Amino acid sequence: ERIDKQNTARVRRATEVILQTNKPYSSFLNQPKTPRIFRAKQYAIDWNRDELYERINHRVDMMIENGLINEVRNLIEFENSNSLNTVGYVEIFKYLLKEISLEKAIELIKQNSRRYAKRQLTWLRKQEDITWLKPNLFSSEVIRLVESQD
Repeated sequence: ERIDKQNTARVRRATEVILQTNKPYSSFLNQPKTPRIFRAKQYAIDWNRDELYERINHRVDMMIENGLINEVRNLIEFENSNSLNTVGYVEIFKYLLKEISLEKAIELIKQNSRRYAKRQLTWLRKQEDITWLKPNLFSSEVIRLVESQD
């Protein structure tokens, strides 16, 4: 009774829990969380915004060059699937359905990817105990840094 019945993913998950445990879904709600016996370390790369956006734009160009359009074309029958409602797919679906030009689709993928990256960085900056790494560190330097924090 407590779940949003319009949210098919939640209904499906609640049904799976009930079938696997033979217990009502409500019996799992508001249970105290089991304390972790470990402490996770978090790391993030501290990109300069201009460099990050340049890398995003280049990545989108490479995705197009490496076949994103054909990949999405093969999924056109699943266009309304929630799992394909993601940056890149949405814009290319619109292109394939002749709602926008390819140039506009690419521009929107880049713009939406940059917005997504900005939201991720905002979320990361609010996290406590996160170690920010410079992007020019070599793998061996990162490993030494991580090991020195143990």
